[in-house]
Amino acid sequence: MAGADEQGQKEIVSQVLEQLKHIAPSQTPPEIGAEVHRIVRQRGNHRDPYRIAKEQSTKEALSLLPKMQALLAEAEDPLDMAVRLSIAGNIIDFGPAHKYVLWDVVEQVLAKPFAVDDMPAFQSALRGADRVLYLADNAGETVFDRLLIQVLDRPVIYAVKGGPILNDATEHDARAAGVDTMAQIVSTGSDAPGTILDRCSPAFRKLYEDAPLVIAKGQANYETLSEQGEKTFFLLQTKCPVIARDVGVPVASIVLKRGTSRTVERR
Repeated sequence: MAGADEQGQKEIVSQVLEQLKHIAPSQTPPEIGAEVHRIVRQRGNHRDPYRIAKEQSTKEALSLLPKMQALLAEAEDPLDMAVRLSIAGNIIDFGPAHKYVLWDVVEQVLAKPFAVDDMPAFQSALRGADRVLYLADNAGETVFDRLLIQVLDRPVIYAVKGGPILNDATEHDARAAGVDTMAQIVSTGSDAPGTILDRCSPAFRKLYEDAPLVIAKGQANYETLSEQGEKTFFLLQTKCPVIARDVGVPVASIVLKRGTSRTVERR
């Protein structure tokens, strides 16, 4: 995907293995992944290897938007519906290897119980928040996020990656999904998966610190922010055993989970 020939691929693998020898035990998978993908982009021929896949994901998600808008309009509980639809979009992920039919996933998520359901705490936090910082995950998933932004009914700042990494959403991807019509789009200033605060720009870190409520999408945001405090709520599907085990749920669960702080003993 990065356009490297066979010799180039061999050199990339060698450089990655050398890099892995020096990682600290405390580094998270997103931190390690950022370094691996940086090597791939530097040694390959494409700065954004997932560009075409991201465009296709956004196009497919936009084709489903009218059906999802209809579901939202008919919902007895619009917030619950919008949260579920947003989580359904989290299946669009080219990190974990899996196949899916997008509309089938929507229907499955609508029928599933939450494995972790912090909706009451989320509703309470939302009532006390005059604005929301929304941390995006993947391109295409951005279309599903529009539905939740619509229901939040308060100013939303939508944070995207500062540069290409996997199929994570950049400003270009968010605009292609139409998010700019309902939220202010900002960059985290980082091209790492998730939100590694000490790699983000000072401007974004201030936005994060000042935000009364943060919505964080996807596994990588959970990996990097789950112990950064109770104002952050994670919306995700557990797509790998490592994250599922940490959350305490089976793989393929849907989760709305409030963050903790490092001083709180984890289950």
